[in-house]
Amino acid sequence: MTSLISATRFSVLDRSRTREGHTNAEALRDTVRFAQQVEELGYHRFWVSEHHGVPGVAGSAPTVLAAAVAGATRTIRVGTGGVMLPNHRPLVVAEQFGVLESLFPGRIDMGLGRSVGFTDGVRKALGRDKDDADDFSAQLDELLDWFRGTSPTGVHARPAEGLTVPPFVLAMGEGAAIAARAGLPMVIGDLRNRDRMQRGIDHYRTLFRPSPWAAEPYVVISGTVAVAATPEDARRLLIPEAWSMAYSRTHGTFPPLPPADLVESLAMTAKERGFYESGLTGHIAGTEEQVAHELETVLKETGAQELLVTTSTYDRDALLDSYRRLARIVDGVRIPPFA
Repeated sequence: MTSLISATRFSVLDRSRTREGHTNAEALRDTVRFAQQVEELGYHRFWVSEHHGVPGVAGSAPTVLAAAVAGATRTIRVGTGGVMLPNHRPLVVAEQFGVLESLFPGRIDMGLGRSVGFTDGVRKALGRDKDDADDFSAQLDELLDWFRGTSPTGVHARPAEGLTVPPFVLAMGEGAAIAARAGLPMVIGDLRNRDRMQRGIDHYRTLFRPSPWAAEPYVVISGTVAVAATPEDARRLLIPEAWSMAYSRTHGTFPPLPPADLVESLAMTAKERGFYESGLTGHIAGTEEQVAHELETVLKETGAQELLVTTSTYDRDALLDSYRRLARIVDGVRIPPFA
């Protein structure tokens, strides 16, 4: 049997999550160090994200952080998952990625998203509103024009013009159609709702138009994968993020990740408990054998060419061990009989 895992690229998205008792600076340094570690494990890409005004996330300037990551690594591709294009002028984004590609040729990816801020206050601080996301398609065209040297302004984006920086669209909702019509690779992160994810993928493939950036559809699925020695240990990896998400849904703020032991000792309200238990479900988690089988199923269902792993937890040693075990699955394609 030919394993789909062996034909799939595995990559990493790190959101620079802060942890209780640790500073934002530590979270950012942890991201750079983590990139070095997963590079040694053989992962294909390492992406960083853009979040503004979120207490539990230190990653707010992805192109700056990507430069630090690229400078600290040697071979792994480095990019953004993503730069939220409605927050920026396309010319400035082109210039930033042009600088990155010039400094680290052949290693830079340009992941682009449509979000315009976590809260009304953040959107106001950015000078944006929710409707700005509706302009994403036009902003994307303008951004690509800067690289192609076809901007109607007569201005030239330096050093971006003429460079090839692979663009990816973070394709939730309407993003799938935008990615397809632009002929760009699509990143879709909805492992917890696989029916909706599959509809987005099918929509993308149906509408896809070949372009100089991609001759055929390219699908990256993104989500949490937790691998440990036992199913119980894998579940514990999910606990800090599940509680952080539950807290944000009930209190309106996104807190740093707490230790799993602390979460398990909490007296939750019924509403908190409901969100928390829901947050523990729908992910790919378990032993190496269990995860290998689940990955085979997901890859068969979606036909995805790449998996972007976004796992977050409090215990960084346990997190690295999970990525190490996942790399071992990919390298050894561990698919023994499993009931």
